[in-house]
Amino acid sequence: MDSHLPIGLNPQAAQELAKGLNDLLADLQVCSQNVRGFRWNLRGPDLFAMRQTFEAMYMELHAMTDEVAERIRTLDARPLQGFDEVLKTSDVPAVKDVAQGSEAMRHCVAAYSVLLVRERALMQLARQSHDEGSAAMLGRLIATHEKQVWLCRTSLV
Repeated sequence: MDSHLPIGLNPQAAQELAKGLNDLLADLQVCSQNVRGFRWNLRGPDLFAMRQTFEAMYMELHAMTDEVAERIRTLDARPLQGFDEVLKTSDVPAVKDVAQGSEAMRHCVAAYSVLLVRERALMQLARQSHDEGSAAMLGRLIATHEKQVWLCRTSLV
């Protein structure tokens, strides 16, 4: 009997990765919802530019959320679903009633930093498990989130 998933991974390693990816999925979902709320509630002289920035950010986060959920399914696991599960699991705090662009950007830097810590830990696990699919996806997420931290921090100077 074959002791691997159809994609060639050890089932126990895949389940451990899927659990970590579900944690990341929760973080991405909360981050995305926060950014969407920032876009809706902004006020001030930078409103138009900031709305476009936040729209691009949440569209990107939404696409990442789908990619991570699909990877979890590829690992033969179930992605988290439901706000209660997501909020209970996420290390990114839900934020509301932020109307100032600079405050929103500080929240984004903090959230992206949480994502990066989790993504780097998962990258190590993926490499140890010889899961090149997850490692490649995580590499793309890390590069994007590092750039977002730089852009958000630069906007605060």
